[in-house]
Amino acid sequence: MEPIVASNHDMEGAGSSSYAPEATPEVVSAVPTAPWFTSQTLTIASLSLAVACLAILILFTRRKSRAKGNLLLLVGPPDAGKTAILSTLVYNQTLPTHTSLQTNTSTVSLPETKKNLIVVDIPGHPRIRDQVNEFIGDAKAIAFVVDASTVSRNGPAVAEHLHVILNALTSLPPSQVLPSLLILAHKSDLLKPGTAASATSESLAINRVKTILERELEKRRVAQTGGVGVEGLGEEGEGTEMGGLECSGEKGAFRFEAWEGGEVQFLGTWVKVGRGVDEKSTEDGLSVLRQWMEDSA
Repeated sequence: MEPIVASNHDMEGAGSSSYAPEATPEVVSAVPTAPWFTSQTLTIASLSLAVACLAILILFTRRKSRAKGNLLLLVGPPDAGKTAILSTLVYNQTLPTHTSLQTNTSTVSLPETKKNLIVVDIPGHPRIRDQVNEFIGDAKAIAFVVDASTVSRNGPAVAEHLHVILNALTSLPPSQVLPSLLILAHKSDLLKPGTAASATSESLAINRVKTILERELEKRRVAQTGGVGVEGLGEEGEGTEMGGLECSGEKGAFRFEAWEGGEVQFLGTWVKVGRGVDEKSTEDGLSVLRQWMEDSA
């Protein structure tokens, strides 16, 4: 048999099929692709950016205003001595006063820190004492003034007023630093110290005020948890739904040391009406308060 010889045409065809494969046509989807940025997407993105900027602005403004807070609020029941304290701090002289029915504001210079502190004397009358809410947001500190010589008789009324302050403090936004709270056992000079050598009229006043207020606030706390009624609870429009008496740790009686609102300090003070404060004299019933103001500035 004769060998079969492939022709040049056949070899070219084979070479073409081996070295130049036929290209596969590209398949184009018939479904159009949606654009990434539509008018609706841009609108949502713009609104989100505006909300974020507004939140940052509000946070910055709050921090800035809180950093500039320089108010000391003098609060407490009527006739506790708030206005007398204010006049002594401002004029270095205790002027005769009467029960205030309007807010008094003065600036006190602090020599050690070279700063000024605005002191606001808020009346203690039940109908106008809620004015504290107008200033508490800008307060650096709050001094609750108690007449230590009469607190044994009007303890329930004093505790009711303090409860209003504690509730206002714990109702502030969580992002805001709470003002320092000081309880002044005022008019301590009217108390006679005990026989103990270490006892002073100031320490006696502090112990009396602290003990009575803790006892009366505990009564109010028990009443709120479904216990018995308490004298003064709910008077002058104050509802029993007020908070501010929560304490940390195990459940028990109200104690200032365990109050969840923060640290509560006590000082004993006094002033002499009609007498000026001599810088060379060691008798200054507000010296501890002045130092506390310097430390808090």
